[in-house]
Amino acid sequence: MRLGVLDVGSNTVHLLIVDAHAGARPVAEASHKSVLRLMRYIDTDGSITDEGVSSLVDAIRHAARIARESNLDELLPMATSAIREAANGPAVLALIERETGLDLHVLSGEEEARLTFLAVRRWYGWSAGNILLFDIGGGSLEIALGKDEEPEVALSLPLGAGRSTIGFLHNDPPTEAQQDSLRDHARGVLEAARSEFSGLGKPGQIVGSSKTIRSLARLAGSETDGVGDEDRLTLRRNRLDDWVPRLAQIPADSRPALPGITTDRTFQIVAGGIVLSEAMAAFNVRELDVSPWATREGVLLRYLDRLA
Repeated sequence: MRLGVLDVGSNTVHLLIVDAHAGARPVAEASHKSVLRLMRYIDTDGSITDEGVSSLVDAIRHAARIARESNLDELLPMATSAIREAANGPAVLALIERETGLDLHVLSGEEEARLTFLAVRRWYGWSAGNILLFDIGGGSLEIALGKDEEPEVALSLPLGAGRSTIGFLHNDPPTEAQQDSLRDHARGVLEAARSEFSGLGKPGQIVGSSKTIRSLARLAGSETDGVGDEDRLTLRRNRLDDWVPRLAQIPADSRPALPGITTDRTFQIVAGGIVLSEAMAAFNVRELDVSPWATREGVLLRYLDRLA
């Protein structure tokens, strides 16, 4: 089958097209992305502004047209934290359906964490044992832990890279005081969440997923030979902590000159690095592996499992 996942996130509207069938690895055939940085369009009352809604509808309409032209057997459209938490989220969803014909499934934070965990488990296999997962999106940070395909704990915290940038890093580049304020806030949120994981055992493998973590690993991590054709990408906390203060001294429009930093993540990469550093510290993590698969692959895998 040819399947598509339309991911309407806090930063991008991303259409992933794959060839897949039950029991096989989904093979990516095409990828189309519109960068919105939707968190910029959140008004003081928590609603998405008219400008943001217009940009969002245009991006989804464009993705829907590509999906129709791609002769998909099924399109799986989903939305995450930006629409999930917007004060006018239901009205925006209704407008999107009227204007584009797409009925977006809004993932809860826990559902997002569980789907990403499924993708990571399938990627690393049963030999990974107890997996601890960090996934940083634009609006939220997902953390999950478990030894099966369903995690024992799956949390979604309001520590996304885009949200944290808008909430704390008001200057470009951000001041040290702004960075310290974000660190203190993230530390408090993570400390409260940490108790949910007590008594669940030590993780056998620690994994990070999402474009933000991959970008940071391309910049500050290490790449070695992996299993099969895939290289293994890892990120150590001490290397991350060495790079984040340097990133914070560089204006956002200059950061894409660095390895791994793309234009669609450049404005929020410092906040993402701070949040990831605090998450790793809260769980006493020195190094993590970076997964090529995340929520979109989890949605595909769950769909294929249900067909089977």
